[in-house]
Amino acid sequence: MNWRKLNNVLHRDLGYLAVGLTLAYAISGVAVNHRHQWNPSWKLDVETRTFAPIPVSDKETMTAALVAALALPGPPKASFRPAPEKVELFYEGWSLTADAAAGTATIERPRSRLGLREMNFLHLNEPKGWWTWAADAYAVVLGFLAISGLFVLKGRNGLAGRGKWLAGLGVLLPIVALAFLLWWPGDAGPREEGEGRGRRPGQQRGMGRGPGG
Repeated sequence: MNWRKLNNVLHRDLGYLAVGLTLAYAISGVAVNHRHQWNPSWKLDVETRTFAPIPVSDKETMTAALVAALALPGPPKASFRPAPEKVELFYEGWSLTADAAAGTATIERPRSRLGLREMNFLHLNEPKGWWTWAADAYAVVLGFLAISGLFVLKGRNGLAGRGKWLAGLGVLLPIVALAFLLWWPGDAGPREEGEGRGRRPGQQRGMGRGPGG
């Protein structure tokens, strides 16, 4: 078996082997790219309830009255009172914010995005441990597929022909992106993760922008 045939066989078989993770990483990659616009792993179910207004008193009395008025499953695990008439109650996996004077309550229950949460869990290497090595092995396989793919075809459709122009364009694209997004003239140097384009040299992280800004 010559080297090109061996290259093609390995490229084919490893490509089949990697298809599942590649699709998972591709879908997850698009999802987490937009995490400044949405939570790619969780969504929030919001329910609004009304009840007869409760007199403003101490937090414990108001909490007990809210539990009874809203038929809640017993005392909360924790509570907080951000204002005299408002009480926040925290249960396992969900929370409630009530305005005692207005007689309104908002219940928030986070719910995982089925499929996306699991793919993001693997893609972002949240499990750590042995999965780190599995993800490293997958990265090596992807690197091999990228290199071996250059030599699958020969002639005018291979690397010696139009392949060299397409491969060159593929290398040039991230370099051009970096030139405009990271290395533009006048920049003080590489920026830390999450730093925006408008940050002045020497400006501390977190200054000048609010959450999601």
